[in-house]
Amino acid sequence: MRRPAVQPFQAVVNGHSGHDARHTVGLLSAEPTSRAHAPSGGRQARDLAAELMLGRTVARYLTSVLPLVRRELTHWQDRAREIPDPVLRSHAALGLSKRGNLEGAALFAVLAPRSRRRETVRALVAFQMAYNYLDTLAEQPSADPIANGRQLHQALLDAIDPTTTHADYYALHPHGEDGGFLVAIVDRCRTALATLPSYATVASCASSAAARIVAFQSLNLTARQGGHEALERWARSEAAEAPGLHWWQTAAANGSSLAVHALIAAAAESNVRQQDVQAIEAAYFPWICALHSLLDSLVDVAEDHQAGQRNLLSYHASAAQAATAMAHLAQRATDAIPGLPDDLRHRVILIAMVSYYLSSPEASTPDGSAIATSVAGAVGPLLAPALGLFKARRALSVITATL
Repeated sequence: MRRPAVQPFQAVVNGHSGHDARHTVGLLSAEPTSRAHAPSGGRQARDLAAELMLGRTVARYLTSVLPLVRRELTHWQDRAREIPDPVLRSHAALGLSKRGNLEGAALFAVLAPRSRRRETVRALVAFQMAYNYLDTLAEQPSADPIANGRQLHQALLDAIDPTTTHADYYALHPHGEDGGFLVAIVDRCRTALATLPSYATVASCASSAAARIVAFQSLNLTARQGGHEALERWARSEAAEAPGLHWWQTAAANGSSLAVHALIAAAAESNVRQQDVQAIEAAYFPWICALHSLLDSLVDVAEDHQAGQRNLLSYHASAAQAATAMAHLAQRATDAIPGLPDDLRHRVILIAMVSYYLSSPEASTPDGSAIATSVAGAVGPLLAPALGLFKARRALSVITATL
């Protein structure tokens, strides 16, 4: 069960000429389709502002975020090798192998001031590292998979609460000798969060977002573990929190870590207002989070089938219905961003995420192509050249790996 990831900027600009990188600045600033008939002068001004912001954001990520991410990953790779239990050591290695998830989480650090970027990256990477690791653990056989998943994922709640004590995360799991690895992840995250000046302001919303992940992760079971019956009951009970969505869309929104990442990044700013926190929460949940998780489902169809995991997109009555529903989510996600603090950078993050998933080979199947086309149309015409760059980068990676 691969966790949704936001692809970082270096996947777009590395390996391209300066012309390509400058061109990228112009193509990742899509306007909502609902504004397609705005006066051309207004569109041009917004596009230019987005282009300029994207150029600065790309430079910020490559120069002041990515080096910090690499340092964090080296730390966790060294720490994982010290895990005494070989089974847990292999799960930790698998979590670390999903580098795109970790680098993608750190993409949100472009929203943080330079003076607090190191601690922001540290918190973002640690939270996502815990998510990756716990996801693999929860898929393993256990006597009570729901209770085991909930107990394991308590670590996510503890990671964002600097005041709490550690639970016995492995209490219901057949393996538990990790040499303090999971506790170290939790501590690194919450120690970093304690240094962020506005974390007290975002803590309640971040805790709610993490609690949604815990509920989703404990109920998103394989067929062998019991399937989605309990997940469906729970998601239907959450309908008031995500009005207008099908239960599987509500479930998907709950499983995304993007709201937590956005709130961590907001906490790095001084004197964050409560209304800004609420605006971020409302934009990411359910709209951006649902789009994020379901795009991940799009590229995981074959993997989920192999693992005995029912793909959430399969609950649509037809491929055409899935395409229409995904276009609606993409439109709502795009339209939710204006008005957020630093909204242009939030737009950049959304476009990077969408481009990453739609450029994957799995999105080129007949059903996947219908969804990709509908999502791209909702996000805007400037997405098309971005997809070309992501596809070129993927092809370059394949060629490099074979050399």
